[in-house]
Amino acid sequence: MNSQTVRMFSEYGQAALALRDSGLRALILTGAGERVFCAGFDLDEIDVITSMGVREFLKFQETATGGIQAIRHLPFPVIAAVHGAATGGGLALALAADIRLIAPTSKFSAAFVKVGLSIGELGTSFQLSRLIGSGRAAEIGYSGRFVGAEEAARIGLANRIVPTEELFGEAVEMARTIARNAPGAVRLSKRAIQRNQEVGSYAAALELENRGQALLAQTADMPEALAAFKEKRDPRFVGK
Repeated sequence: MNSQTVRMFSEYGQAALALRDSGLRALILTGAGERVFCAGFDLDEIDVITSMGVREFLKFQETATGGIQAIRHLPFPVIAAVHGAATGGGLALALAADIRLIAPTSKFSAAFVKVGLSIGELGTSFQLSRLIGSGRAAEIGYSGRFVGAEEAARIGLANRIVPTEELFGEAVEMARTIARNAPGAVRLSKRAIQRNQEVGSYAAALELENRGQALLAQTADMPEALAAFKEKRDPRFVGK
């Protein structure tokens, strides 16, 4: 069921650190097998958590949230290809992606309330409320109910539904489409979108955008893009 273990949360952070400076242009997250994207925390390990004291549990929480955060903050786009259930921590993992392509079998649940915890877990309260609005996030978070594929696409939790047999291929094609663009431009676009979810004013958002554009204007890729447009050819981006 691709459930998450205590060890796995550390491995999220380790993997993201290894990938961060790898030169990747995009990353696809998907669940092994055909049944489930990620069923959340492995309840076989629940005794490990309930036996922790407050300080030990807080340290575990910081490790777990750090792993999810490291994936979210990768400098290149992250695409989640979701099939089957994404529940609890699995939902948080899907929300850490920039783009979510989902199969018709997909279903999402902020199932934390089902085990006595809150939606304030692994960044879910922040991500979900900004993605679909606070009212919908509240209803989904307080009830713990499942959101099916059609509803997920309708409310903006997913970008679109793709036939199951085409899901991974569609994610690869999207990654290739992204990779055809100037890498610096894509990375700063991601940074602008993420940071502007967190800034408190329109003026601060404009300041961030202006700095990014000023930097990109000094790269080799921008004049190459303009030249390619004028010459009616594909640009040859070098990422410098």
